[in-house]
Amino acid sequence: MKHLSEGRKMFISVMVVFAVYALTFILFEDYDRKFLEPFDEVSDWHLLLFSLVVMAGLALLLHRYARSMDERISREQAAKENQMRRELTQNIAHELKTPVASILGYTDTILDDPQMPPDTQRQFIERTNAQAHRLTALLQDISMLNRMDYAAHQLTMERTDVSAIVGDIVQETVIALKKRHMTLNNCLPPHIVIKGNPSLVYSIFRNLIDNAINYAGEGTNIDISAEQTDNYWMFRFSDNGVGIALEHLPRIFERFYRIDKSRSRSIGGTGLGLAIVKNAVLLHGGTITARQSENGGLEFEFTLKK
Repeated sequence: MKHLSEGRKMFISVMVVFAVYALTFILFEDYDRKFLEPFDEVSDWHLLLFSLVVMAGLALLLHRYARSMDERISREQAAKENQMRRELTQNIAHELKTPVASILGYTDTILDDPQMPPDTQRQFIERTNAQAHRLTALLQDISMLNRMDYAAHQLTMERTDVSAIVGDIVQETVIALKKRHMTLNNCLPPHIVIKGNPSLVYSIFRNLIDNAINYAGEGTNIDISAEQTDNYWMFRFSDNGVGIALEHLPRIFERFYRIDKSRSRSIGGTGLGLAIVKNAVLLHGGTITARQSENGGLEFEFTLKK
């Protein structure tokens, strides 16, 4: 039933109820008969024929209504998807425009001023390089989201050691954590194994850690823990940083949603990290929520199916 359209579900449900009622009414003659017996009166056969005609007419009307209902739902979904695509395209164009404009501005300035001092020229080249890296990161995040949206069936699910992946990320982020005087407490038990996509699992934890490094504030602590249930691993990812205002919590998983746009761009964020996290969690059969931490920061709680 879960693969049927809403119209077909309604059609089948109503017809089953009507069929059960009609058969019960006919076989037991309005519930007076105590045992099933052959029809011995012409009126019984007439009642049966009448019920079949009514049932056929009802089926025809319901079928037409169900088809009309499905078409209307499809049109509404298509219109909604088209609107979302237009908004996403506009957001992507806007996000791409900033680094491209910066790259063109710096390179045009260098080309137009052959006598530019070497130190200034190097400074412009370094800024151009930083914008190129930001552009690369943005394109990679867009590509990953497109894969999850339109080619999820092609993602390979295999035996994945979450603990090992998080351990690697901890080693990769040591320098960034030390630079901001932050401490990452990895309290995951060893050998948390799920059936998942290693690349997406890496993206979940890497984006959460990068998000905390960029926005939680200097000198904060990041804590990662997990506990298992019958079918899932429940993960908690929290920090004791500056947190965010309550009105922003419902929207932090939206694509390109930024709490502080100028600060996000200045540190190189793409605005897609938490959207990738949510989509990756959903593709692994889990759920994710965000709330203010008891320690004043931000806490994520999410599940990954075993």
